[in-house]
Amino acid sequence: MIDRRGFIGALAGGLLAGPVAANAQQAGKVARIGYLSPLTASVDSPHSQAFRQGLRVLGYVEGQNLVIENRYADGRFGRLPDLALELVRLKVDVIVAAPTPAIRAAQQATRTIPVVMAFSGDPIGEGFVAGMARPGRNITGLSASVAEMATKRMEFLKAIVPAMSRVAFLANAATVRQAISGTEAAGRTLGVQVSTVLVRNPSGLDDAFSTVEKARVGGLIVDLTLQDQWKQIVQFALKSRLPTMSGPRDFIEAGGLVAYGPDYSDLFRRAATYVDKILKGAKPGELPVEQATKFELIINLKTAKALGLTIPPSLLQRADQVIE
Repeated sequence: MIDRRGFIGALAGGLLAGPVAANAQQAGKVARIGYLSPLTASVDSPHSQAFRQGLRVLGYVEGQNLVIENRYADGRFGRLPDLALELVRLKVDVIVAAPTPAIRAAQQATRTIPVVMAFSGDPIGEGFVAGMARPGRNITGLSASVAEMATKRMEFLKAIVPAMSRVAFLANAATVRQAISGTEAAGRTLGVQVSTVLVRNPSGLDDAFSTVEKARVGGLIVDLTLQDQWKQIVQFALKSRLPTMSGPRDFIEAGGLVAYGPDYSDLFRRAATYVDKILKGAKPGELPVEQATKFELIINLKTAKALGLTIPPSLLQRADQVIE
């Protein structure tokens, strides 16, 4: 495994882990944070750990001056509205939510409790904020353009499989609209026909697989919202000899071929900064939405070998990490 950022990240983490009490809230005050995710706790673990690390650096210690109310939908997106209302009834100080379906549920549940987006693919288009510089409402946080990422993912997959003329985009029915339109637009630009296949619930995967098989595609792009089902999707793709592409590095750990997207752990870590500012009196509507600054391209050569694919050397040189 080649990881160009691992050492730097570890060093930075060590430097930041200094005196945790330096920037904490006033002594005696306990912050209550609501954490809303559509995933299972185990799948979301890298994100929640990064968020907690960010809070620790700022002086928040669970059980002392911090309580985190976790609400996980376990892949059943329809549960998100009720879970968001639970957090509202608990009168949490701030709700941290991601991705788009969780943010939407929090938005619908409250217009007064501050909501921090750990990441959103299209905060203006989804109506979460009025503008990036001045969100203007009770929601702020971090963003990474799903349309731009969709273009890059299509380009990388096409570079690996130049003869690919059809690709399936497998997504949850609650997927951000720009992810679908961006993928379809990227396909048109590169001469690739995109078949968007929506999964309504976890039990609908078999039907989705059947649809993908009938479409006779040469590749499979998997949306972030299906993270809980990645292992099953990758197993299907390997059996069907389909090269796969998605976002976070966790996709590679599940056996996916290529992952490209923002460093999601970095975004969750940065979300803690927004929480800290809000707890200290800042208004979310006046805190600018920040863009993702770190992006990763990760390639799984083990999966490439299993599929009989050769990754272009130029793409390997661009990769931030290669699994051998």
